[in-house]
This record gives sequence, structure tokens and C-alpha cells, in this order.
Amino acid sequence: QVQLAESGGGLVQAGGSLTLSCAASERISSVNGLDWYHQAPGKQREWVATITRGGNPLYSDSAEGRFTIFRDDAKNTVYLQMNNLKPEDTGVYYCREGEYWGQGTQVTVSS
Repeated sequence: QVQLAESGGGLVQAGGSLTLSCAASERISSVNGLDWYHQAPGKQREWVATITRGGNPLYSDSAEGRFTIFRDDAKNTVYLQMNNLKPEDTGVYYCREGEYWGQGTQVTVSS
């Protein structure tokens, strides 16, 4: 069973930046892809970004141009760098690898 542990969330003002981390218990270089999801208060979980096995990033429309997903295979960790944060980015961010999910990390963006 794969374990994923997110960290890096917190409180930030609008326009600020945060970098989230997701540490995996297995070698991430061998997985098909790693994803970040966002769940805003009272809303469904939504896909934010994916980094493929080949290292190609994919982004939702809301993340494109503001967020960057990247990984460090030596640390078995995937990151989500978030810039120009908006109040609507508030919520819990989850890391996913296949059927496995982390516990999430809270991001709060104040206006």
C-alpha cells in the first residue's frame, strides 16, 4: 500500500505563494503519474495538476500560469508551487497516486 503525506499548507494573503509537498512511500519514478487535487469548502474535489511518468506537467484552467508541479525522484516527493494565490484557492489540497490519496493539507488565502 502506498502512503502519501502532504505538507506545506498554511495561511497566506491573496497574491502570495506557497509550495506544497507530497512525500510518497514508494519510488515515484516508476508510477504512471502523480496528481494534485483541490477541495474548496462545501464543494467537490477537483483536479488541479498532474505530472506524468515522463515528467510532463498538465494543469487545470485555473492552475495554468499560476501553479507549477514538479517532482524530486531522489526524495520520492512531488511538489505544487502556487503563485498569485486567490481566495478561491482556499481549501484542502490532496496528492493522489492511482487509487491512493494523502490526508490533505489546508490552504487558506485571505483577501
